[in-house]
Amino acid sequence: MDKVKMTPSEAIVETLLAEGVDHVCGIVGSAFMDMLDLFPAAGIKFIPVRHEQSAAHMEDAYCRVTGRAGVVAGQNGPGITNMVTSVAAANMGHTPLVIISPSAGTPTIGWDGFQECDQVSVFRAITKAVVRVPHPKRAADCLRTAFRLAYAERGAVLYDIPRDYFYGELEERILKPSQYRVDARGCGSLESIAQAARLLAKAKKPVIVSGRGAVDADALEFIKAIAEHLTAPVAVTYLHNDAFYGNHPLFTGPIGYMGSKAAMHILSEADVILAVGTRLSVFGTLPQYDINYFPENAKIIQIDINPKHIARTHPVEIGIIGDAKEATVEILKRLRAEDGARQPDAKRLSEVAREKQIWEEEIIKSAMLDGNPINPRRVLLEISRALPDDAIVTTDIGNVASTANSYLKFNKPRKHIAALTFGNTGFAYPAALGAQIGCPDAPVIAIIGDGAWGMSLHEVSTAVEHNLPVVACVFRNMWWGAEAKNQVDFYNNRFIGVDIPTPESFVPAAQALGAQGVRVERVADIREAFDMCLKSRKPTVLEFVVDGKQLAPPFRKDALALPTRLLPKYAHLDHRNW
Repeated sequence: MDKVKMTPSEAIVETLLAEGVDHVCGIVGSAFMDMLDLFPAAGIKFIPVRHEQSAAHMEDAYCRVTGRAGVVAGQNGPGITNMVTSVAAANMGHTPLVIISPSAGTPTIGWDGFQECDQVSVFRAITKAVVRVPHPKRAADCLRTAFRLAYAERGAVLYDIPRDYFYGELEERILKPSQYRVDARGCGSLESIAQAARLLAKAKKPVIVSGRGAVDADALEFIKAIAEHLTAPVAVTYLHNDAFYGNHPLFTGPIGYMGSKAAMHILSEADVILAVGTRLSVFGTLPQYDINYFPENAKIIQIDINPKHIARTHPVEIGIIGDAKEATVEILKRLRAEDGARQPDAKRLSEVAREKQIWEEEIIKSAMLDGNPINPRRVLLEISRALPDDAIVTTDIGNVASTANSYLKFNKPRKHIAALTFGNTGFAYPAALGAQIGCPDAPVIAIIGDGAWGMSLHEVSTAVEHNLPVVACVFRNMWWGAEAKNQVDFYNNRFIGVDIPTPESFVPAAQALGAQGVRVERVADIREAFDMCLKSRKPTVLEFVVDGKQLAPPFRKDALALPTRLLPKYAHLDHRNW
């Protein structure tokens, strides 16, 4: 295609089309209205939300289920700054995201005019890059750069364009993505691959740890083949329960907070760890259940696309900078060449099965304890048993949502969309809406505490407007459970700021917004209500009234301590005086 005359708005829209973008989430604003006016004719759908934070959460999840970068837009100033939390979450979660960020017009920059904000400075610390459009003629070129960096760096990129730069005239040639970015990453150093294969072949108790990068690279089949060749158990990283097949005999479950004790016990004995597509984050490898499970003396082979993450938190024996799929393909070839076909290690399989059975019995027993009115674990158990194979589950942050980590299993990748290391509440529901946009035929369920629900229930009207049949499973225990548990364990049951006494029920609010609302107060009704809501294919709020006293351990035992008070007026609060 030769260069043709167009406006900057047209160049931006044509570049979005070249990238395969078919929708953009956000809230309408005058700053980008010239671009927005072109969307219907271009075939791009604008999906309005009720709060801009939700837009980036939606596009975060959309990218995780489809592999395609999400795109958001908002009004300059408050519209864009409303996205700070969700952009930071996507960025820390390694999700490619492009933020179309109109800024104040160039004639008035620096005058503190209406809705003026130095958005570049605000977002610089929470994105992989900020790309400023220096001239209207560079509108398409800079947008290409934003997409290139988002995919290359696996994170969020701010595309900042002064609002007057949407107008004018330029000559531009719209390029195909293959002309300005390369998605193929390669397997990494062949010498390191060969060393890794030799080390794995000699290992006595190898364990594979599979993470988000394995999902993004579609590497699970090759991880499975390596696991079966070595009879190596597979653990998945914190909040990535879909990073291996839950029905496979070698699957041991997730590590990290409220993860699988089976995975932790088995990993603790590993002599070699093959870590695929994971940065082995500090929080995701902390001791849990008083088990210091991450073995200090194990030899680690770490595969990551980003060299910044190799050996960042744990020393490695072999680091491989490469694509998770390409690297595991090459390791598998060399393993098979090294020692041919191995027989499955029956003893190892038996060990894995035994540890999994012990853990499964423990979490089922915990779920079967009576609650007032319902044990939240019982709800999670019943939901896990009822999930269709193609279901997508989003989970929020908080005590009940995190306990789901013990129960959720998936037999397919791109099915578990969790609030990751940034850990902000209010993630799960807008993420579920984005996942539903990406996979319109899949059942999508959000698991949310009532604290987080208060931050996202306004988006029920978004679900109704766009006919997104997400089922929001809201656990009503009438307080911020994670923080309440901290005040139980560390502050002698002095509860401050944790109560959520109103409303009595979220069902009337859901119905007022046009959704279906169902309330469950008896164990006997859990399964029937859940199945009915899934089958209805309507936007639904399914409220479970659960026991607020049945709480999981604190998130951050490593970061809390019993209080010491030195001033006499606070002496009665000192733990030594309890």
